[in-house]
Amino acid sequence: MKQTFNVTGMTCGHCEKAVTNAIKQLDPQAIVVIDRSQNKVDVQSNQAHDALAKAIAEEGYAVLAD
Repeated sequence: MKQTFNVTGMTCGHCEKAVTNAIKQLDPQAIVVIDRSQNKVDVQSNQAHDALAKAIAEEGYAVLAD
C-alpha cells in the first residue's frame, strides 16, 4: 500500500539515503520515493504507517502529521 509522510530536516542526498535505509530495514522490498523540496516521502510498503514513521524519526527527522 502507498503511504505518504511529511518529513522535515532532509537537506541533502545523505539525508535521503538515511531515510530510505531506515525504511528498508523494516521492509527490504519497500519502494521509497523522496521529494526533498516538498518534504515528502512516498513509501510503497505493507508495514504499518506508525512503524515506518518511527523508523524515520529514529534517524533524527521530524515526521509531521498530515
